[in-house]
Amino acid sequence: MSAVVVMGSQWGDEGKGKIVDYLAQQADTVVRYQGGSNAGHTVSVNGEEYKLRLLPSGILYKGKHCVVGNGVVVDPKVMLEEMDAMEQRGIDVSGIRLSNRAHVVLPYHALMDGLSEELRGNDKIGTTKRGIGPCYQDKAKRVGIRVCDLMDKDEFAKRLKENLDVKNIELQRLYNHEPLDYDTMLRDYLGYADRLRPYVCDTIALLNDELAAGKRILFEGAQATMIDVDYGTYPYVTSSHPVSGGIGVGAGVAPNRLDNVVGVVKAYCTRVGGGPFPTEQLNEVGEKLREAGHEFGTVTGRPRRTGWLDAVVVRYAGLLSGINYMAVTRLDILDGFDEIKMCTGYRYKGELLNEMPASLKVLAEVEPVYETFKGWKTSISGIREYRDLPIEARAYLERLSQFTGIKLGIVSVGANRDQTIVLEKYLF
Repeated sequence: MSAVVVMGSQWGDEGKGKIVDYLAQQADTVVRYQGGSNAGHTVSVNGEEYKLRLLPSGILYKGKHCVVGNGVVVDPKVMLEEMDAMEQRGIDVSGIRLSNRAHVVLPYHALMDGLSEELRGNDKIGTTKRGIGPCYQDKAKRVGIRVCDLMDKDEFAKRLKENLDVKNIELQRLYNHEPLDYDTMLRDYLGYADRLRPYVCDTIALLNDELAAGKRILFEGAQATMIDVDYGTYPYVTSSHPVSGGIGVGAGVAPNRLDNVVGVVKAYCTRVGGGPFPTEQLNEVGEKLREAGHEFGTVTGRPRRTGWLDAVVVRYAGLLSGINYMAVTRLDILDGFDEIKMCTGYRYKGELLNEMPASLKVLAEVEPVYETFKGWKTSISGIREYRDLPIEARAYLERLSQFTGIKLGIVSVGANRDQTIVLEKYLF
């Protein structure tokens, strides 16, 4: 039995897809445990890019189970489109397993997501408008529709009618929007149900049986620590728990079954949407990071905000999720910088803080305390051994490890699967 978690330690877009894809070589099963089609992973294999939204990154390996867990909110249309696109490129999707307890994203979720965001005016959260938050909202309100309901024609028709009657009143009275058509939605979703039925099962039983049989399971988080609904920069957060603790509720696997937690750390910082970002660089440095790193959203195409690496955030993520090893990604993006900075503290009103501020007002006003490192000014994309990295790059990485108290496990020096330096070969 062996279970490894890969989760984001910053604001997302750290390159988790590549790390999951790399580690999936050793796994029997890969599991998504939260989020929805608002998350995006880009994986490059042999020069080909695969953009994934709902499917676990392990889908690129034949013969592995790829589980979409109960903590994920699933848009059936998006999932089927993604499966079809994979098959068209010769990727086998027969290993997909969809939890019968996962909640279903419906058209009114996406519509209300966009309408409510418009109402916020200048206080927009930065949602992708794909219905993820409203679906989780219905889940918490106990009016959600689950995959097991979708698989039952009569139950789904009844639940959809009940929900749509209420949603249409909200759409008309709150948003001055025309009602949605019940018959069209029922027909479309029953069609999706027929296509998804062969992949649906009790994934809780599946995963625990596999662990008992000695199988190796890789858990894949979407988004990241700083947009966790409890631990992130609330309300500029997602609606689920990307931290490692989210596995217990999002996949039905107990915390004591987990062996290692790998925190993915981008060698600089980015975030999408609103909210405080202490190390953000609204200057030439930020533009250079964005252009060198092609920092635009996988799902939305939105330009990402960019800044120097915030080691305070990474240390906080390590504390919350029990991160054993770091997988540092996109180190090669820093090849062209004369000097590189790392934030190792926050100063607020002249005082150094000892904790991550809960208050957004405080976090927006902190002054980042930087340490400056000499750049290596050479391409590292062809390096495959840690000892061969420039001494300046190793100094940067080792200071990050020392400050956060987290061991270096993997260093990525390019987008492709083979552009990976492995320091800890036995994570499973």
